[in-house]
Amino acid sequence: MTLSHDDKTRLAAALEETAREAGEIARGYFRHGEKTSARIWNKAGGSPVTEADVSVDAFLKVRLSQILPEAGWLSEETRDDPARLERTLVWIVDPIDGTRAFLNGNPDWSVAIALLVEGRPTLGIVHAPALESLYDARADGGARLNGAPIAVSAPQGVGGTRVTGPKPMMDTLARRAGPISEMPKVPSLALRIARVAAGDVDAALVTANARDWDLAAADLVLAEAGGALSSLTGDAPVYNRPEPVHGALLAASRALHPRLVEAMTSDESGERRLARVP
Repeated sequence: MTLSHDDKTRLAAALEETAREAGEIARGYFRHGEKTSARIWNKAGGSPVTEADVSVDAFLKVRLSQILPEAGWLSEETRDDPARLERTLVWIVDPIDGTRAFLNGNPDWSVAIALLVEGRPTLGIVHAPALESLYDARADGGARLNGAPIAVSAPQGVGGTRVTGPKPMMDTLARRAGPISEMPKVPSLALRIARVAAGDVDAALVTANARDWDLAAADLVLAEAGGALSSLTGDAPVYNRPEPVHGALLAASRALHPRLVEAMTSDESGERRLARVP
């Protein structure tokens, strides 16, 4: 199944309106520099969830189901329904990506929404309400930040590259590729990748165990801005699998990306490693 240009235009407008409404719901609980006003509890495994996550998720489930009733659904805060695996259209949603940042008053959190068509992101939005930043993209339609076109940066080499991500991964890259410019870690994975798309940083690193909802929307924004997201061995993410879990990832411009893959798949002496990241 494919969506026509008119379909994408109509759906993109509805999706942006929905994302902004969702952002306002979340922002009602957010306190800049202070603890959230929302109730907080821990999910199985110990990760936090707030009243805001649940409220935004419920709103998005209703609204997006009205926009495309035939689409499947995968969200961090909803019990998984395997019926999504049989659907051509699937909504992939993270109601608040970067919950720890959100609950501690750090504005680097986002609402991430993607529409998959036959397994690939076709529409995507990463909305950072506390920063008044909305990144959006359509397949073959470019990427924008607050309506203005964006594009990745174009560094000539890995040396001095502005990188955001976990410190251990940045240390590994620096040992194998030479000095890099370490940027502050962005808590929201979707926002971390979107900032590569906008050229605010040159590359982003992500540890293993990210989920579809962390990645799908930002993946499209990055691709439409001239970048690439992949495993450390260069494989593109595959979405809407029974277990929507990913290995370690890197994001960069298409020019820089293969150089980073080469660096991350070499040992300390610079020789290429043959082992693949699952």
